[in-house]
Amino acid sequence: MKKYLRLLTILKVAARYNLQELFNDINLNGPAKLLLKLPFQSNTQSANLNRGIRLRLALEELGPIFIKFGQLLSTRRDMLPLDIADELAKLQDQVAPFDEVEAQQIIEQALGNKIENIFKDFGSAPLASASIAQVHTASLLTGEEVVIKVVRPGIEEIIDQDLALLNLIASFIENYTKDGKRLRAKEIIRDYDFVIHDELNLQAEGANGTQLKKNFENNHVLYVPKVYWDYTRKNVLVMERIHGIPISHIDELKKANIDLKKLAETGVEIFFTQVFDHSFFHADMHPGNIFVSREHADKPQYIALDCAIFGSLSEDDQQYLARNLLAIFKRDYRKVAELHVECGWVPPDTPINAFEATMRSVCEPIFEKPLSEISFGALLLQLFRTAGRFNMELQPSLVLLQKTLLNVEGLGKELYPNLDLWETALPFLENWQRKRLSPWENLKKLKGKVPELLEQLPELPELVYDFLSETRISRRQAQRLLKEQAKESKQAQQQLSKKRFRFGLAALSLAIVMMFTELGQFMDTMPLELWLLSFTGIGLLYFRR
Repeated sequence: MKKYLRLLTILKVAARYNLQELFNDINLNGPAKLLLKLPFQSNTQSANLNRGIRLRLALEELGPIFIKFGQLLSTRRDMLPLDIADELAKLQDQVAPFDEVEAQQIIEQALGNKIENIFKDFGSAPLASASIAQVHTASLLTGEEVVIKVVRPGIEEIIDQDLALLNLIASFIENYTKDGKRLRAKEIIRDYDFVIHDELNLQAEGANGTQLKKNFENNHVLYVPKVYWDYTRKNVLVMERIHGIPISHIDELKKANIDLKKLAETGVEIFFTQVFDHSFFHADMHPGNIFVSREHADKPQYIALDCAIFGSLSEDDQQYLARNLLAIFKRDYRKVAELHVECGWVPPDTPINAFEATMRSVCEPIFEKPLSEISFGALLLQLFRTAGRFNMELQPSLVLLQKTLLNVEGLGKELYPNLDLWETALPFLENWQRKRLSPWENLKKLKGKVPELLEQLPELPELVYDFLSETRISRRQAQRLLKEQAKESKQAQQQLSKKRFRFGLAALSLAIVMMFTELGQFMDTMPLELWLLSFTGIGLLYFRR
């Protein structure tokens, strides 16, 4: 019952912001059309606002889960009209904090001890508050400054209820709209379900941060705060407190004499290193999660927070993505089309010539601009949207990659408007490709598999024996098959020889008849015995079994 009351609330909010207009181009039918015509009161003040703003305001009114959904939806720019995607990207996850006494109770229950026995100088007032969790400051008894992230009480139940509703709406769209299947609404909700439940598990977030820290432990460009695992649970995360400059505070960065050009280029380098060297990339790199260290102004260092959402590419996807990007850089559209088919991003029956021509029509106008004016992320987005016309289905990892690249490039352009992402990316990709094909690199990979090979060594004799046994059996079967084929071939040859012999006799009989004809011995003068002999021979040859 609660679910349907909530649905009624959603419909009222949708009517208040005139969201029915969003469905004008979707060709509603059946119950969907009737449902959206329910007599809910609309808001006349929102009538003059564009559809993207109205949708954003409606999601904000519906609460934190819908705000979070709008943020995720804004990353699916391959499926949304750009004006809506741009407006949804502005959604701010600013939520009123929950009671600090309740926060303390959750921390004490999770850690099995009183606050004062674990922390000193616990900040009861939250430092920040979001839809999933809020953050408090504290210091350990040993003196280290930390922050404590606490999951909101009862949020999982609210999420499950709203996800059930979103699934209901998605089914409605897919079943009762003409283009519902193409919109893949259920797939979007499924991705959202995965992402938001992952954010609820703070131990998973801590593990992501620990792995990211390990990946960059020998690289100064990125710092990741330490996780205190002794005080971390599924709903409580304790980590080192940092005192950097928020990356969106450009004036403060300038006052600290940070080299903004170098900072922007370093951000691009970090992104490509995560994607291609580590295959493990931070997929939520919006300004609120990125800080800059005040030290080493000439060699700036990023600080990464909120490691809840991470992406990963398979080795095949890494390889094909790099080759695709290099082909795009070199404007080799034939190669781009072939790679899309080869890696299975588009169906195997995709017409290469048509795909190549379409890619060229998209890219060539863009490449007429100076490289510094070309948005790499926007180009990749446009290519994905174009490939969608050839039934390309984006994998979640590629969607996260696309979203992250847009974030990285946006941050870079904000820091240094003349950033040429191509100039930074091309040498990285070419170097990565050379390393991948290097004999030494392949030798390293082989060396890494030696322990596994040694572990299987005791089983080698048995494996060899089984292989030889199967080979002997296969050889006997092959020899038997060859003998049968030879026998059948010999019989067929004999039948062919007989047919040829009969044909020869028939031809000879016919030649005799023709000979007498040529010599002027016509039908009326030809001996009857000779006619009978000729036709008897032909008959025996052609009707003999």
